Amino acid sequence: MTYIITENCIKCKYTDCVEVCPVDCFHEGPNFLVINPEECIDCSLCEPECPINAIISDEDVTDDNRHFLEINERLSKKWPILTEIKAAPKDAKEWENKADKLSLLEE
Repeated sequence: MTYIITENCIKCKYTDCVEVCPVDCFHEGPNFLVINPEECIDCSLCEPECPINAIISDEDVTDDNRHFLEINERLSKKWPILTEIKAAPKDAKEWENKADKLSLLEE
């Protein structure tokens, strides 16, 4: 089992989750974070740290967000590891809980 990051993180990119990860499985892109499923040890420490509930267990994946399994796996292979908390984008609050942000994902 692993955790994945879903659409709500796009353009918000809060990094509270990164500091609690014992295995450094978070990767940072221009406007999104992903979790490397091969590195995630299913410790669940990151999930409650996300202020916008963008992190879910792969057991909770639905048809609506199933594509984020592939997105996390693929992008974790090309984006750098993030191990320390960073400031969120200045406009992050404006993007919280907005729907249909997938087209805004910068790879």
